[in-house]
Amino acid sequence: MTHAPLPAPQLGEPYLLTPGPLTTSFAVKQAMLRDWGSWDGDFRAMTAELRARLLGLLGAGQDSYDCVPMQGSGSYLVEAMLGSFVPRDGKVLALCNGAYGKRAVQTLRILGRDHAVIDMGDYLPPRGHQVAEALADDPAITHVLAIHCETSSGILNPLQEIADATAAAGRELLIDSMSAFGAVPVDPHVTPFQALVSSANKCIEGVPGFGFVIARKGALRASEGNSHSLALDLHAQWATMEKTGQWRFTPPTHVVAAFIEALRAHEAEGGVAARGARYAANRDTLVQGMRNLGFVTLLKDNWLSPIITTFFCPTDPGFHFPTFYDRMKNRGFILYPGKLTRAESFRIGHIGQVDSHVMQSVVTNAGEVLTEMGVTSAAPSHSDLAERQTDAA
Repeated sequence: MTHAPLPAPQLGEPYLLTPGPLTTSFAVKQAMLRDWGSWDGDFRAMTAELRARLLGLLGAGQDSYDCVPMQGSGSYLVEAMLGSFVPRDGKVLALCNGAYGKRAVQTLRILGRDHAVIDMGDYLPPRGHQVAEALADDPAITHVLAIHCETSSGILNPLQEIADATAAAGRELLIDSMSAFGAVPVDPHVTPFQALVSSANKCIEGVPGFGFVIARKGALRASEGNSHSLALDLHAQWATMEKTGQWRFTPPTHVVAAFIEALRAHEAEGGVAARGARYAANRDTLVQGMRNLGFVTLLKDNWLSPIITTFFCPTDPGFHFPTFYDRMKNRGFILYPGKLTRAESFRIGHIGQVDSHVMQSVVTNAGEVLTEMGVTSAAPSHSDLAERQTDAA
C-alpha cells in the first residue's frame, strides 16, 4: 500500500534513526507546551486514558491484565519488573543474544536474584527447545526473561516459541518488549506472559521520561513485598494508582501529555498492525538499498526485525565510521553506532516518524557519502562474514 510521505521534521531537525529516542511528530512536540498539575483531576484523567489505551493494544487478552506506568528509562522498568515479580527466593532463566540481555543479567546480579543464562552471542536467537531443555534440567527456575527485540543486533527473537516452552513447563514469562511493543503484536491469549515492559519513546512514538509494565492483575497483587526498592516497587505504584489515580512521586507531566497524543496518532494510523507494516516497509526499503550499495547486514533475512538493522562496517581503508556518521548527520540523518562484542558495525533504525521515502533518501545519501570518502567497496571483512556463517550454522 502506498501513502503520501510523512511530513519532514520541524525546526530543521535531522531524522533520528535510532531505536528510541526517535523522530516524533510536531503534534507530539506541541503537546508538551502546556503545564499540568500532577495531582490535578485533568492529569489524573490523562493517566487513566494512558493506562486504558495501552491495555487496548493487547487485543482480546487484556481483561486479566493491568497497566502501571513508572518514571524513568527502559532500564528502570526492567529492574522494576525483575525486582517486583521475581520473589527473593526465585530464579530467572535469562535469554541473551546482545547487550540488553546482558544488562538484564547484570541487573539480576545486583538485585541478588538467582539466575541461569542462555547466551547465543550476537547473531542468533534463543530457541524454544533450548528453553524447554533448560527448564527441564533446573526445577528451581521460576521465571524466563526474554528480550523481544534485541536492538544491539536488530534481531526479533521468536517470542511465541519461547512463551510456549515456558508455559508448557509451568513457569512464568517476563518480556522486555522495550523496542517492539506497539508495532509487533503481543496477545496474552496467544502468547502467555506474566509481565511485559516497554517505554514511551519507542514504537508508540512518544518522548523519553517514563515506561510502563503490563502485568497480570494476580501477579501485581502477589508482588507486594518483593521489591528491593522504594521507587521501583511496581506493587506500590499500582496500589497508589488504583486508590487515588495518581503517581506516587512526581510524574513527567509533559511527557505523559505527549504520549497521549502519540497514542491517539497510533490508533488513527491503524494500531499495532499498521504501525508494524510501516516499519517493515521501511526496513525492506533500507535493507535492499544498502545491499545494493554493497553493505552486508549482520543478520539473515529471517531474523531481521522491523525496528532497527545492523550493518557490518566496510573494511575499505577509506571508510571511517565517525566520518561517515558526521557526513550523514550533516545531510539530516543521525545514525546509531554499533554495539556488537566482536564485529565492527553500525545501526540504522526504521521506527518513528519516518517512512519508505525517508529510507530511500538515507540510501541515496549513504551512497553519495561513500563516494565523497573515496570508498570503493562497502563489503565487510572475510573474517566477519566467516564468523557469521559459523555462528549461523
